[in-house]
Amino acid sequence: MSEFSLPWLEIAILIPLIGAACVARVRNPQAASNWSLLFSGLSLAAVLGEWMEFTALHDSPAHVFEAIDHWHIVTRLLGFELFKIDHLSAPLLPLVALVSFLTILATLRTKIQRFSFPGSLISQSLALATFSCKEPWGVIVFLSLGTLLPYLELSSRRKSTRLYVLHMGLFVLLLCGGWALVELDDEGKVHSLRALLPLLGAVLIRGGMFPFHCWVTDLFEKASFGSALLFVTPIAGAYAMIRLVIPICPDWVLRSIGLISIVTAVYAAGMSLIQKDARRFFSYLFISHAALVFAGLEMVTPTGLVGALSLWLSIGLSLVGFGLTLRALEARCGPLSLTEFQGLYEHTPALAVCFILTGLASVGFPGTLGFVGAELLVDGVVETYPLIGAVVVVAAALNGIAMVRAYFILFTGTRYASSVPLQIGLRERMAVLALAALILVGGLYPHPGIASRYEAAEELLEHREAGLSGAAPQNAAAITSADPP
Repeated sequence: MSEFSLPWLEIAILIPLIGAACVARVRNPQAASNWSLLFSGLSLAAVLGEWMEFTALHDSPAHVFEAIDHWHIVTRLLGFELFKIDHLSAPLLPLVALVSFLTILATLRTKIQRFSFPGSLISQSLALATFSCKEPWGVIVFLSLGTLLPYLELSSRRKSTRLYVLHMGLFVLLLCGGWALVELDDEGKVHSLRALLPLLGAVLIRGGMFPFHCWVTDLFEKASFGSALLFVTPIAGAYAMIRLVIPICPDWVLRSIGLISIVTAVYAAGMSLIQKDARRFFSYLFISHAALVFAGLEMVTPTGLVGALSLWLSIGLSLVGFGLTLRALEARCGPLSLTEFQGLYEHTPALAVCFILTGLASVGFPGTLGFVGAELLVDGVVETYPLIGAVVVVAAALNGIAMVRAYFILFTGTRYASSVPLQIGLRERMAVLALAALILVGGLYPHPGIASRYEAAEELLEHREAGLSGAAPQNAAAITSADPP
């Protein structure tokens, strides 16, 4: 294990917390937006510094596979290493920070009164802490704390929290109870289903898999669009699956549960075709894509894992851009209906281009960031279930049809008369250009991303083999923190 030259992780996590405390005292909404953008950007810069240094350490003769902060501030307080990164989390941290930064950047004046900037900064800090933590109980604590922010927002907006509390309460209960049962199992023993099933149930709930998906649509309907995006798009349930479940769960259990993810992908894709409201349409589109990531992870084959990890990054960027585009349209036109043609292309051509580009990238269109990952995912599923591999293709096709249908309804078919200009501003233009560049460059030059995901998949399979063989008993932290041979 190596050390960074600076405490990049602790700086990236601490800056948004300091920013949230400062922004909470700012009364002017526009000033709060500007300060939030500054703190979020500084955190993003620290994460990028960590990623570049980790890449340099890995490419050095030492060939580092895992790194920790240099000053060990948190370690001295807690007595153990809480924050560390490896090939899996190294690109996920910039993704999380970028999502938060772009969400704040693209928040229009019509939205700043209803969007919680302190909450967005706290969400960014918790997400970074979650994705940089490999200690099982640390992951559980951060995931549990993250569920509080949407609840507080729903309560402040005087919306019903019953459905959300039911699902997230069950998620936290199953996660804590399942891991406690795992630690109670005898050393070197294959973990029983009584310990594994609660963990599997918890990650399926957090990932929005059928039949636990309704909290996702409910959240998008009742919370602000930006807050809902920040909570769901990092796909924290997949991270919990990798850190807590995959290292200790037998193949046959994972692959059986994987069928649920495949069914969810097709079901949600079909539901997205018939939605009349844009928010519900996006929520089902996200559920379907997240289910495809879970399906690849649960196949536990090298090809499937590489495809799932690659798709995770690509849909993180593309669906965030897709959601921000819908959010920008909603800020201009109010709630968006998918029952009548809107004809918005003449007024906002840049948003139309971003909509179609991010939508195509999310379904793996050739030349975009998601193409190679989608192909590898299909190959990985076919390796395990040859006949069911076609179902994944059907899910992707339905998602593509739903996206194109939404594009034609929102941007074509009629002329939209507006008394105020609807063109995008400078901030939105910057967000659109950044997303377009990342999607196209990643699609035209995919090798670095795929190579990184391949190394992460190899490490994950090695840790899994060690855990199932009893080399590192009951504590998955011992597995994931072990130095590579």
